[in-house]
Amino acid sequence: MKADKYQRRFYRNWIKAKDLYSTHITVKETDLQVFTDQPLDESLIKEKVLLYRRQIEDYISKDRRFLTTLKPIEVELNAAPIVKEMAQTAKKANVGPMATVAGAIAQFLGKDLLRRGFKEIIIENGGDIFLKTGKVRKIGIYAGSLKLLKGISLKIKPEDTPLGICTSSGTIGHSLSFGLADAAVILSQNAALADAVATATANRVRNKHDLEKALAFSRSVKGILGAAIIIRNNFICWGRIELVRG
Repeated sequence: MKADKYQRRFYRNWIKAKDLYSTHITVKETDLQVFTDQPLDESLIKEKVLLYRRQIEDYISKDRRFLTTLKPIEVELNAAPIVKEMAQTAKKANVGPMATVAGAIAQFLGKDLLRRGFKEIIIENGGDIFLKTGKVRKIGIYAGSLKLLKGISLKIKPEDTPLGICTSSGTIGHSLSFGLADAAVILSQNAALADAVATATANRVRNKHDLEKALAFSRSVKGILGAAIIIRNNFICWGRIELVRG
């Protein structure tokens, strides 16, 4: 896979989940912070990350378009499940499959942990999150130096999980974006889909007048549960977006 320029995850210093075990895992460019209700076997997660990365890399070696295209492509019927998931969710948002990679890896790892009996799971992969919880959790929204969302968090209810919470930005971070949104936050029970739609939504925002049409796009995608978009202290949201202070 394409090597992304590493950017220190400074926002992890703000995470407060004292009731959970925290594990930091790095495998090549994949940098994860994982919170669980039980101690985590780090070697197991690394093994799974290597498996999913290898499946993606092997497919790229056969079809370079999977890495480089900015539009959806069809993949082979015998492609690995994570490759198929990336292609299918990218198609729904009309983006390239690599726009889903962070969410897809978080999603597949989250399901692996659920199958092993973990009850509380937060997997953060470069700002894209898979979350399963039995209690209310608060997830902060980072939009750079903007004052609009200082001290404001998303309130996530346990009945809405498992949940993917993915963010794309045209002004923060290294990920490719054709827009200027400070943040486009998307909720979906499929984290790969949330990642794809976050990218596509952020691409549509270059000024405050684009907010309505960008929100309309995210609402039109089946499987999206909520969206919040921020540009230069202008904010719009829809769906299961509940904001709380603190």
